[in-house]
Amino acid sequence: MFVRSLELTNFRNYATAQLELTPGVTVFVGANGQGKTNLVEAIEYLSTASSHRVASIVPLIKAGEESALVRARVQASVADDRVILLELEIAQGRQNQARLNRGPLPRPRDLVGMLRTVVFSPVDLAIVRGDPSDRRDWLDSLVITRWPRMVGVRQDLDRVLKQRNALLKGMAGKSFLPTGGDEEITLGVWNEQLATIGAELLHARLDTLTDVRPFTQAAYEAIAPVNNQISAQYKTSIDLDGVSEATDVRATLRQRLLDAMAEARAEEVRRGVTLVGPQRDDVNLFIGDLPAKGYASHGESWSLALSLRLGGFELVRDDGVEPVLVLDDVFAELDSARRERLADAVKHAEQVLITAAVGADVPDFPTERRFLVEAGTVRPEESGDGG
Repeated sequence: MFVRSLELTNFRNYATAQLELTPGVTVFVGANGQGKTNLVEAIEYLSTASSHRVASIVPLIKAGEESALVRARVQASVADDRVILLELEIAQGRQNQARLNRGPLPRPRDLVGMLRTVVFSPVDLAIVRGDPSDRRDWLDSLVITRWPRMVGVRQDLDRVLKQRNALLKGMAGKSFLPTGGDEEITLGVWNEQLATIGAELLHARLDTLTDVRPFTQAAYEAIAPVNNQISAQYKTSIDLDGVSEATDVRATLRQRLLDAMAEARAEEVRRGVTLVGPQRDDVNLFIGDLPAKGYASHGESWSLALSLRLGGFELVRDDGVEPVLVLDDVFAELDSARRERLADAVKHAEQVLITAAVGADVPDFPTERRFLVEAGTVRPEESGDGG
């Protein structure tokens, strides 16, 4: 799939913007702070209802305005000329409004999956060097790209955790042993919900991590010429022995989560917080035999983070979907050899959107279009503009 047109109203620093896009490689060139990343962020937000840059919607809306609009026409593929129109109104103080082909959708998350994207940006260095939450977010973003309905599972998990933690906080300081009272009955209800939802997310994560490993390894070998063996291991508090061979993997994971909650009950009540579940898991990354976190150089960390995204991109393609690949300010961080290897690795994608502060940082592709971005305006690059 690819984006044929993008229209913005009061999004970030754009009062209005309209541009036509094509398959292949498109490069947005502009100095920092001019709005080039805002363009690809708008496409990402339309695709996932989230941004790789901010958690709040407030920065997405132009200063002094109450709402912003992102609209895009998306074509199924180069060989399939079916087109859908996606619209998302981002508003302060009320729920965002989503529309498909001008018709309203019940929830903004119903738009997720209509457009598939894989985004790599400098903040992804945190996948390697950051907290477990950064690695969980990377894996969950890939899970949701593969199976868009999982965005609802993630939201349900957050809801259950909020309620369960509030209950545990209220129980803190009371008996660490089951009493059979109302609070205990309510805790049992939340345990069941957490185990059911957690098992579904955990199953999707384990499958996706297994599936993405060979693609990530191939991407890393293409980018890094030496010491290029990498691995990833899922780290969780529950016992995973024999799970993959179980007749019903979800049911097995659900029961093991319930068993782990029962075992952790006294400590959870004492501390007033949930200690079991996928919200506490991690992915251990290795280059060779050494953990990437703490041992990998800056270049190795950057190459590994990029390979994790590119591996995810290839996995989604292997699933039968052609996602839009976004490389946000990536080439400046690579030496000339790795730039050429990266360009060679992505040239087959149906649509690649690249941002760069310096046009010369991006290798020339056989066919590409370039836009110059300055102070919230976008225009095609013309001969004589320079790089």
